This record gives sequence, structure tokens and C-alpha cells, in this order.
Amino acid sequence: MSLEKKWIWEHEGYPNFRYNQDTLIVLLQEIKYHQGLLDGIYSSINDEDLGKAQIEVFTQEAMDTSEIEGEILNRDSVRSSLSNKFRIDIGVKDSSNRVTDGLVEVLIDAVSNLEKPLDENRLFSWHRLLFPQNENRLIDIHIGAYRTEEMEIVSGAMTREKVHYVAPPPDTLKKDMGSFLTWLNQDDATIVKAAIAHLWFVIIHPMDDGNGRIARAISDWVLAKEVNKRQKLYSLSSAIKNERKAYYEILEKTTKGDPEITAWIAWFLETFLQALKDARESIKFIVAKTAFWDRHRGTVLNERQIKILNRLLDVGYGNFEGGINTRKYASLAKVSKPTASRELKDLVEKGCLVQKEGTSGRSIAYEVKYYSEN
Repeated sequence: MSLEKKWIWEHEGYPNFRYNQDTLIVLLQEIKYHQGLLDGIYSSINDEDLGKAQIEVFTQEAMDTSEIEGEILNRDSVRSSLSNKFRIDIGVKDSSNRVTDGLVEVLIDAVSNLEKPLDENRLFSWHRLLFPQNENRLIDIHIGAYRTEEMEIVSGAMTREKVHYVAPPPDTLKKDMGSFLTWLNQDDATIVKAAIAHLWFVIIHPMDDGNGRIARAISDWVLAKEVNKRQKLYSLSSAIKNERKAYYEILEKTTKGDPEITAWIAWFLETFLQALKDARESIKFIVAKTAFWDRHRGTVLNERQIKILNRLLDVGYGNFEGGINTRKYASLAKVSKPTASRELKDLVEKGCLVQKEGTSGRSIAYEVKYYSEN
């Protein structure tokens, strides 16, 4: 291992992280305020709608925590896995698979089993769920176990590689993880602890793969314990994905420094705050979406129409830029323009779509009709 750079774990003070609590007070107060606003939303949603809202929140969480690592999941497969897990019919054909089932299991376990210690066995079970044995991989990894080789995070072509981080050697992992898990399972669940837990796990980088997804799940576990809630209406991973470049930059800067980590904690808190703010807006879309399908539970639609409506609903109130028109429908549904025109007209007649304001003639476009006229 190269000794040209001093990584955070090589410093004498590690893992006794230092940070300036005073600089975080304003952020923490604002977070508490927005947590209170979300509490009000919790209390205003009935159990059935809350369950459906959970499916939408966890769908985005699964999609985004994977996309951060460069893995794109099929949204319908994720939603099917969640529908099966929550035992809630959301009107989709079952297209779940072992990958989406496993990730969903991890994300839900992280925020539902709060009394259960987050120990080595539980982490290994998460890892096995993230990497089903029969999935094809270009590189073999140790599944449900610590890595046994050196770990470097690099980018660039083979002859121009840039080393972003070198993790602790494998022979220290058992000891490092022992210290981490002992600290993690102490009773002091705080928002700052969620930030430190995320960073510390990434520093150790104990697995061959999946460290980022597990680190974010660990943060969610601490955050859920902090408010003692087993449902969540926010997605930390979505907020991180929206700032993906900054996320990797602050991690790289922090892991190359000494154990003074105020900048990392501040970044994490700001991102969590944004997740809470985003949740207030997205929950409006989620409630409207569930109400839409409740209203059209008995509406006869073909699979193409359902697919298009779900695409529009996933985008939110704005739908596609300019709305959905015959050309876009034909492209997305892979049908002829006459068929697209006919199916769009049918959706309008059934009250699923409405003509977009300001469009007419050849430029006519449609958007979701969220609310009935009654």
C-alpha cells in the first residue's frame, strides 16, 4: 500500500472524530422544524394512503441509492417488490426479481426493526440480499463477508488512474468493525450520529462491493431511531443523488484529511434538510397519485395506457415537458400514431387525461387529470 498520502484512518486521532458542534446548531434547529412539519403530514394520512405513500417513497429510494453507484433498476420491478412486501395492490403486474426484492428488504429492515442491534450478522444478511448468489457479475466478490484484499477507489483509464481513496488493510477489518458496531449500537441516536456512521462505514469500506448502499441504509437506521418512527416520507438517497458530484467530492476531501469532520457533517445535515423539504412537495404528488388510481380502480385500460399513465404520474404534476401528445405516446408505447391518437382520446373520455391549457389543433397535448369534478 502506498504511503505517499495520509488517509484519515492513518492519523493518530482516528477514529476519535472531531467537529464543531456550535457551527451545526442552526442547521439542526431547521431540521427539527421540518421534521415537525412531516409529523403533521403523518397524522393527516390514513393507514391505506400511508401504505401506498410508503411504496412510492421506497421506490424512489431504491432507484436512487442504486443510481448513485451507477446501477439503474427497473422501476416497475421495484414497485412490484414493494407491493408484494407491503401486501398492497397497486395495480401492476408482478415483475419483481431477486435484486429488487433484496434491496427492498434491506431498505425496509433499516427503518422498521429499530430495536434489533445492527450487528455483524445483520450487515452480512443485508449484503447477501444486495447480491443474490445466482446473479451474474463480472468480478467475483465475497458475499456476506468482509473483503480479504486491499481496496482502492480509482477512476480513469488504466494508464492514467486517479486514486481517490485507499481503505484500511483487510487484516484490521474485524477490529475496526468491532469498534464501529459497538459505538453504533449505543443508545444515543442523533442526526449527527447518522452523519458520522455514514462516513465511518465508508472509511472502513469493509465489503468488496455495496459499501455505499449499506452506509446509506445505516444512516436511515440511525435517523429512524432518532425519531422512533418506522415509516418515512423522505428519501435521503434521492437528495444525495441530486448532489452526487458534491457527495463524492466531500467524501474524498474528508477521507484525505485528519479526523476533523465538521465539513462532512454540515454537508450531510444540509442534504438531509433538503430531503425533508423535498418530502413535503413529493408527498403531494404521492397522495394525488394514489387518489388517482383509487378513482380509476374500475376503469378499463390496456397495459399501454397504464404504462403511460404511470410514467406521467411518476414525473409529478408537471408531467412531461409540454405534456403527452400523439408522437410521444406512440414512441413510449411503441405503437402507430393512429393507435396512439385513439388510445389518448380514450384516456380523455375516461377522465384520466385532460387537454393541456394553451394547446390545440396539431399541437394538442394532454396531462393527467388528478381530481374529479365532484
